[in-house]
This record gives sequence, structure tokens and C-alpha cells, in this order.
Amino acid sequence: MPRPQVLERVKSAEEEADQIVAEADKDRDERIAEARERAEAVRTEAEQEARDLRERRLEEARDEIDAECEAVLEDGDGEREALAERARDRVDEVTDHVVELFQEDVHAQT
Repeated sequence: MPRPQVLERVKSAEEEADQIVAEADKDRDERIAEARERAEAVRTEAEQEARDLRERRLEEARDEIDAECEAVLEDGDGEREALAERARDRVDEVTDHVVELFQEDVHAQT
């Protein structure tokens, strides 16, 4: 093959190789950009899921605390009522005791 044809084929092969490399670089850059976009979408979705989960857990904890608070208040109401009932039941007994102490004190002074 004559030298000018060989040089032309080498030049053509080099141009073709440069074009292949350029296309590969472009394809690589596009794939990297797509991967970054997908990664950002996954990160955003994961963050939203984490926020949603946190809110659900907080709401569940609030509900549980409210239920416990209500139970404590109900127990306290029951205990208060029982104490009040016992106090009412002892009014006559305590009154008699106080009158007796008063009379003893009066007799002691006379």
C-alpha cells in the first residue's frame, strides 16, 4: 500500500478513535449525571421517610403519654374519692373525740 494511503488510513483511524473516546466520555458524563440524580432522589425519599417515621413515633408516644396521664388521673380521682369517703365516715368519730378532749381540758382547768 502506498505511503499516502497508509497515512490517510492512520489519520482516519485516529479520528475514529478520537470520536469513540469523545462519545465514551459523553456517555460516561451522562451516566454520572443520571446516577447523581437517582442518588439525590433516593436521599430525598429516605429523608422524607425518616421525617414521616419520626412524626408517627412522636404521635404514638404522645398518645401513649396521654393515655398514661388519663389513667393516673382516673386512679387519683378514685383514691381521692375513697379518702373523702373515709373522712366522711370518720366525721362523727373525730367530732366525738374532739369534744371529749375539750371536756377533759375544761375539767382539767376547773
